[in-house]
Amino acid sequence: MVKGITLEPVTAWLCECIPDLSPPLEFSLIAGGHSNLTFRFVDHNGAAYVLRRPPLGQVLESAHDMGREHRIVSALCGSEVPVAPTFGLCNDVEINGAPFYVMGFVEGPVLHDATYARQLSNGKRHSLGLNVVDVLVKLHEIDPDTVGLGELGRKEAYLARQLKRWNKQWAASKTHEIPEMEETSRLLQENMPEQIGSTIVHGDYRLGNMIVENGKIQAVLDWELCTLGDPLADVGYLLNNWIEPGEGVQDVVPTAAGGFPSRVEISERYEEATGRSLAAINYYQAFSHWRLAAIGQGVYKRYLVGAMGDNKGMDLDSYKESVRVRAVSALNLLT
Repeated sequence: MVKGITLEPVTAWLCECIPDLSPPLEFSLIAGGHSNLTFRFVDHNGAAYVLRRPPLGQVLESAHDMGREHRIVSALCGSEVPVAPTFGLCNDVEINGAPFYVMGFVEGPVLHDATYARQLSNGKRHSLGLNVVDVLVKLHEIDPDTVGLGELGRKEAYLARQLKRWNKQWAASKTHEIPEMEETSRLLQENMPEQIGSTIVHGDYRLGNMIVENGKIQAVLDWELCTLGDPLADVGYLLNNWIEPGEGVQDVVPTAAGGFPSRVEISERYEEATGRSLAAINYYQAFSHWRLAAIGQGVYKRYLVGAMGDNKGMDLDSYKESVRVRAVSALNLLT
C-alpha cells in the first residue's frame, strides 16, 4: 500500500484513461512533502507513467490546483518548452480522495543538488546552463492566447497581484513576528517597477524542477505556481537559485558544483535574446526571496499544527529560521 494512492479505484480509472495499460500497477513516491505529490507507476509490461496529486492534509487557498496544472502542461505539449505528455485529469475525489492527473514518464536525472551536478562534465554543465536560459526565453515568447492559456490569469499588474496574494497568505499562516517580512513588503510596494509586457510565468523555474540529459532539458516540471504576468519574476527567481562556487553554505544547489555559466553570462544571454533590460533585477530577486519566505511560513505552520502528518526527523527550528533568512535576504537586496 502506498500512502496517497487508493489502488483499486485508481487502477480502474487509469485503465479507462491510458490505452494498452496492463495491470497490476506498482506505485512509488518520487517527490512529495509540502509540494504536490509525484508518484511513478509501472504496469505489468514495464511501461512507466507519473501521477500527480495534492499533498495530504490541509493546504492554503488556491494552492495545488490539479486541473490548472494539467491544463498548463497539456497546453505546452508540442511547444519549444519541453514537458511530459499528459494523459488525463481526474476530478472525482471519490476515486483517490483528491483530484489527480497523469503524464508520461520522462527518463533522465533531476539535478537536486551539487552532488548530482558533479556527475556531469564541465562542458555539459555549461551547455545545460545555456539551455536553461534558452528554454526560459522560449517560454516567455509563447503567446498565451495562441496555446489556450489566455484566461489563465490577469496579464497586467502582476507584481501588485502577487504582493496582495502573498501578504494574504503570510497573514493566514503567521505564527511569530519577522520584522524583515513587513519591511520588505512595504519596500516592494513602494518601489514596484513598471511591468513591460506579459508572458507565461513558471513561478518555480530552477534546475531542481527539470529532467535533464546530455546537457539539455528533457522536461520542465512543477507548474503549480504558473500564471501570466511579468517575465522578469522568473529571471529573478532563477538568479537567486544560481549559486556560484564558494558562495556560503548553499552547496546543495546544483550550480554550486561549478562549470555552469555565471549569473552575468545567463543574464546577458536573456537580455540579448529578449531585448528586456535587467537593470531592476534586484527588485525581482528580492520579491522572489520574500515570496518564498511567505510560502515557507505556510509550510512551517502546517508542520507545526500537524497538518503534514508525522513530523519525525523534521527540524522545525531550522525551518522556522530559514523563513527569516529568506526575509533578510530580500530586504538586503532592497536597501
